[in-house]
Amino acid sequence: MSQIHDLTALEQAAAIRRGELSGSEIIEYYLARIEALSDTVGAFVTVTADHAREQAHALDRVPPGTRTRQHPGPLYGVPVAIKDLTLTAGVRTTFGSAAFADYVPSVDADVVRLLRAAGTVSLGKTTAAELGCSLYTEGEVAPPARNPWDLASTAGGSSGGAAAAVAAGLVPFAQGSDGGGSCRIPAALCGLVGYKPTRGVVSGGPLGAGGFGLPSHGPIARTIADAAAMLDAMAVPVPGEPYLAPPPPPGGYLAAARRADPGRLRIGRFTTPMLADEPVHPDCRAAVDTAAALLADAGHEVVDVPAPLGPDLWPLFETVWYVLALAPVPPEREARLLPLTRLLRRRGNAVSAATLVATLAELQVQVRRAMHAVVGLDLLLCPTLSAPQAPVGWFTETGDPAEDFDRQRRFSPYCAVFNVTGQPSVSVPVAQSAAGQPVGVLLTGRSGADATVLATAAQLEERTGWPGRHPEIWRAGPSATVKASEPERAGGVARSTTPDIR
Repeated sequence: MSQIHDLTALEQAAAIRRGELSGSEIIEYYLARIEALSDTVGAFVTVTADHAREQAHALDRVPPGTRTRQHPGPLYGVPVAIKDLTLTAGVRTTFGSAAFADYVPSVDADVVRLLRAAGTVSLGKTTAAELGCSLYTEGEVAPPARNPWDLASTAGGSSGGAAAAVAAGLVPFAQGSDGGGSCRIPAALCGLVGYKPTRGVVSGGPLGAGGFGLPSHGPIARTIADAAAMLDAMAVPVPGEPYLAPPPPPGGYLAAARRADPGRLRIGRFTTPMLADEPVHPDCRAAVDTAAALLADAGHEVVDVPAPLGPDLWPLFETVWYVLALAPVPPEREARLLPLTRLLRRRGNAVSAATLVATLAELQVQVRRAMHAVVGLDLLLCPTLSAPQAPVGWFTETGDPAEDFDRQRRFSPYCAVFNVTGQPSVSVPVAQSAAGQPVGVLLTGRSGADATVLATAAQLEERTGWPGRHPEIWRAGPSATVKASEPERAGGVARSTTPDIR
């Protein structure tokens, strides 16, 4: 017997197609789990139960023969969650901040519109770091995002609530965004897949100026196939975007992930931190060793290489990060921002236009050097983080926001580099620490080679067997069992279900 949340997003969609489950049944099931467990793990800041029910009922009423014409793709009726930094029309969107506790946008972000067009049903908004400024999610508008594998530990950020929701079985996958690792960091901490696509693959519109190319929307999921299916739904060209999208692979990203066959690749492996001179935890090094061995066993050539960039990139990155913190905030609400956010904004206000232009120019010089250094390599393999975990409250425990920011740099000295370069990058869970915590590794490809990254990650996933592992909380909360029936391949896993709702 399996429960509904044991099924991947693609398996749930397959069950809906076969008439074994309705979208409404799945929505009610997840809403019950959210009610029971969301506050425990700090997953949701706003739950849109009534709207989700209405949308699911409407989808259920569409005749099966016409569903794909209205909502193309393999995700019809599947629940999703939207990060609280992402504009959602008519739904409270706080940007993780008490300064926007009652803000309701009038427009959808393009990714919200595109996910709805794919037939997914949003259950609400997941908790996020204030204005996306930190790699942990501990604000004042919702409980802190806690790691379902260890509730004393952080779920990461800024997409912390999204990762907590997926890892606890409150939603099959979730939309996130990644400006300095914000999909990949929480995914690594929570034993999930976190994907940052090539710059330009996913629209950042309709508002904003592109964040100097650093941020991108991306999926957080339990499997590479689910992540690829969500990417297909989001990666629809939108006019007016500042970065040119590379062409998608034949059949889409899901097809590439399901093939799990990128051909023989040359993979450069390193563990040296790039943004800080920081010791790397042995468990994180061991995870890279494990991944390297599995990839070599799959037929790839894995070679040790120097890190393509080093700590001299940090002063440039942090200058841009300060400026990115300058989101419009009404002056009378500035005092409601967290100490870290206020620090970053003070520093951002001190950056002159000339300094910003010079910083961006020097960043591009460094990117060019790095890309020349990795010519001949198809992928890079490195740790996602310098340590497997951090306790809730650890980053802020000194009360000094400058120390908080420096701890973040030392904890995550890899991810943000690939936001600067714009390359596709995925965190894949491959191992568990001595304490039983998930440990992920980064696979990063050439710009535009998202299909190669996803196919290789799927190949690695097959060899780790990770998607079957769950935290103890996975079995908590309301349950509805499903019995196995004739298999249908969904998400690369041969499994099918017939509902036995109890």
